[in-house]
Order: sequence, then structure tokens, then C-alpha cells
Amino acid sequence: MQITEHTLQRAWHQISAGSDLLDDAMLPPIGTSRDQYAQRVGDPGGLFLVLGEDGTVRGYRGPYQEIFSTGDLDQVLYFAAEEAVHSLAEHIVARSPGQGPVVNLVTGQAEMLDQINPAWGSRFRSGGIDGTQTAQPCGHDPLERFAWIAGAWREQDPYTNLAFFRGEGISAEQIALLHGADPEQTATGTRLSDLRSMEGAGRAYEEIAWETFCFGQAGDWAFLMYHDTPPGTRANSAALSTLGVTEIVRLSACSAKAIYTFDYTRDGRRMDDEWGVLELIWYERGRAPYYRGGQLDFLNQAIRRAELDHPELTGEFALYFHALENALGLQLPQQDIQEGTVQAAQWARSNSGRG
Repeated sequence: MQITEHTLQRAWHQISAGSDLLDDAMLPPIGTSRDQYAQRVGDPGGLFLVLGEDGTVRGYRGPYQEIFSTGDLDQVLYFAAEEAVHSLAEHIVARSPGQGPVVNLVTGQAEMLDQINPAWGSRFRSGGIDGTQTAQPCGHDPLERFAWIAGAWREQDPYTNLAFFRGEGISAEQIALLHGADPEQTATGTRLSDLRSMEGAGRAYEEIAWETFCFGQAGDWAFLMYHDTPPGTRANSAALSTLGVTEIVRLSACSAKAIYTFDYTRDGRRMDDEWGVLELIWYERGRAPYYRGGQLDFLNQAIRRAELDHPELTGEFALYFHALENALGLQLPQQDIQEGTVQAAQWARSNSGRG
């Protein structure tokens, strides 16, 4: 059956009439073009449904951010109910005595969807849209392995950029050299503590730090941590591919502008559903941050698992990083980095004037 505005309205009325939770909930506004978003919704953030002539429904959260596209009536109704219970859960949790504004928000949404339709509650818990099996709990401290760095990294500490590389037989040293590392320091195994103890013509380490980076291997990934690479380095996808790199994850922080980005490349292709630069600031607890059913839907599912497992993590960055750890296996050696025993070097170009 082709979806029309009438069939949507009628189906929503039947569902809301049979549910006390949705009794006062309105179906999101419907239009025929995303250009109508501001007129129908007002401030960005609300869900807007665009109905195509072929019966396809596209969901928008803002005039340019398409979050789903489907010709399945049940999926459209589910997304509408998900939007309604998110707002209701926020309202309830924020007014719960002794509770913070985010504690149990996601669990509350799942329980409300259970009451409306148990299949929808299960779908919400999975984080997917097609009944994907809910991921298993991680079974360990969420602030181990990778998410431990989330709080400090938000302030660009210890470095602005976190880059990860995965592939068959890759070498962290070769990747570091490709990015412009000093060959001598890389070969001799210089450590971060060595760089911190350097005395460079009265320059403090805080200044030298902008010319340094750390690198190593953790799990399946080689990693680099740095503030900026020198101009003219050859660390593009083609050059990295020659070293055996098949996957790249890059995270960057700019605390002054509150911009934090995520970039994931697989086999030379950016995984972004044509959204362009992905800013982590888009992530809002209880809402899947990426296109539903798209290239990054596996991260939607990992984030939902993290939200359900760890309501005690009140920081969105810690939750997001924990999800990246679960979905992609990202790790960083906490003790080595904090104690300065992680391998490190300066950029070759900045070393050229050293005596």
C-alpha cells in the first residue's frame, strides 16, 4: 500500500487512540519538500516528514539533515512514536526527584515504546530499524580501553587529533613517518617522557608539544595523537593504502569553537551517507546520531547499547567513545600515555633547526 498523508494520519490516530502515552501526541508535521521545514516545524530539532509522490517518506531533523527514508508505513509510525516518547521521557526524567536530567532517559524511552508496541521497544533497544538483534553488554568498565580519554580530549588534552589505522600487517612507525615524523627519533624509540624532559633554548614543553606526537599499536589499530601535521606531508588515503591501511578513523577537537569531528574511511571511501563532516556535537542521548539504516547504522546500534548499559555515564563524549570502542575495537594505552612511556617523536620539519 502506497503511503499517503491520509493513510499516515489514519494509522497514527488508531495507534494513539489505543495508547495513553500517545493520547496527546501529535503526528510530526508533514510536507512535500524539505524547504517547508522552518514553516512547519520552526526551530531545528523537531522531526519533519516529507512525503514523496511515490509514497516514500523522508524524515528531517533540520532543513538539511535527512535522518531516514522509507516506504514502510510501520517504520514511519515507529519513528514518529520514537520522537514522541523522547520528548515525554525528557519531561518525566527532568522532573523526577533526586534524578539528573539524563539518568534513565533511554531506559524510560524503551519502556514506553514497549507499552505502545513490544516490537517497537525491541527495535529501539537494538538501535537499528530492521529488528537487528540487540548487541550484548560490554561486560567491563566503560572507561577502560578508549573512553577513558574522552573528558580530557574535549579540551584538546593531550592532543587535538586522534587518528587510528587498521589493516593487514600495518606498522605504526611507517604510518608515523608518512605523516612527517622525525626518522631518527622514530628509529631510536623516543618516548613521550623524553620529549617532556627536553630543554630547547628556554622553550617550555607546552610549546614544544605542538611539534610532537605519540604513536603506537593498541589492539587491531595503530594510532597517532597530534596537534597538527607539518605542511606538505603525504598522509593521504592512497599513500596509506600502500602501507596496507584499509580503515581510518580520525577524531578532532577544537574546544574554543566547541567543534568535535568524526571521520571514518573504509577502503578509500568515506562512510558518511553524504552528510559531509560529521560533528559529534550532533549526538543527543536517546536519539540515533546517524542516518537510520545507512553506512553508520552500526554505530547507532553501538551507541544505543552504551546508553542502556551505562546510564551512569552522564557525559555524551564518554558514551560515544565507549560505543566506538565496542563497534570498532578502538583502544588507547592509558598507562603508557599518562606515564609518558608511549613512543613519541617530533615532526621532521620542526626538528630541522634543532642544535
